[in-house]
Amino acid sequence: MVEKNNKSEKVVEPEAPFMSHLVELRDRLLRAVLVILIVFLALFTFANDLYSLLAEPLLIHLPKGSSMIATEVASPFLTPFKLAMMSSIFISMPFLLYQLWAFIAPGLYKHEKSLAFPLLFSSIILFYLGMVFAYFVVFPLMFKFFTGIALEGVTMMTDITKYLDFVLKMFFAFGMAFEVPIATIIVISTGITTADKLAEKRPYIIVAAFILGMLLTPPDVVSQMLLAVPIWILFEFGLIFSRVLTRKKNRLAKEREEQEEKELDDEFEKAVAEEEKLDNK
Repeated sequence: MVEKNNKSEKVVEPEAPFMSHLVELRDRLLRAVLVILIVFLALFTFANDLYSLLAEPLLIHLPKGSSMIATEVASPFLTPFKLAMMSSIFISMPFLLYQLWAFIAPGLYKHEKSLAFPLLFSSIILFYLGMVFAYFVVFPLMFKFFTGIALEGVTMMTDITKYLDFVLKMFFAFGMAFEVPIATIIVISTGITTADKLAEKRPYIIVAAFILGMLLTPPDVVSQMLLAVPIWILFEFGLIFSRVLTRKKNRLAKEREEQEEKELDDEFEKAVAEEEKLDNK
């Protein structure tokens, strides 16, 4: 009977941490959903105002007498509803990433935490900056270009749902593009490559930036340039910060090595001194 109990304990022990992790994951997911729901309920009342604000870069460039249209019966309700939902997710992103961080942080080493948290925080800021750049810089120039090349006799009347899908796609594209410094730092910090080797591949990076600009933006030179050039500039910033972090890491490693050597020397001297005392006795 004792052996059976011991066997059962051996089976139960590994399951306990796993179940606790599942419970913690469930709790954090529930918190994330709850926060999104609270933000959504607060935003839904102003959903129409939010859409008007989102459509402003296009509306100010539309010709007089033109307006946006709804081609489906439920679009005037569902489109602002979708915008409020997506906005609640974007606004809640810092809390969502904090929940992710709190879940995985206990399993990380101290040096991994010191690098991961700043990168996670910076990625949030950079993603928001990408969206702000798209709204205040890219949209006005892009919509001015599109409305300016409209054919004579063609009235530009954009569907509200298609406009929302287009804008969300652009927000995501520019938000991800602004994560280039984070990706550069991670690639170099993990030892996949070095800053010098990555700098040598700069021409390929520039070409890749313009290819991404071609794939992720509308087929006009203005929006492609407005995505490709920031990617290139942010890549250069990533290289600069990576070099700074690498020098700091090497300096700390050297200081740690010197400290360890000093401790070994002190222990050796102490052992020699004790041995000399014993010999004198």
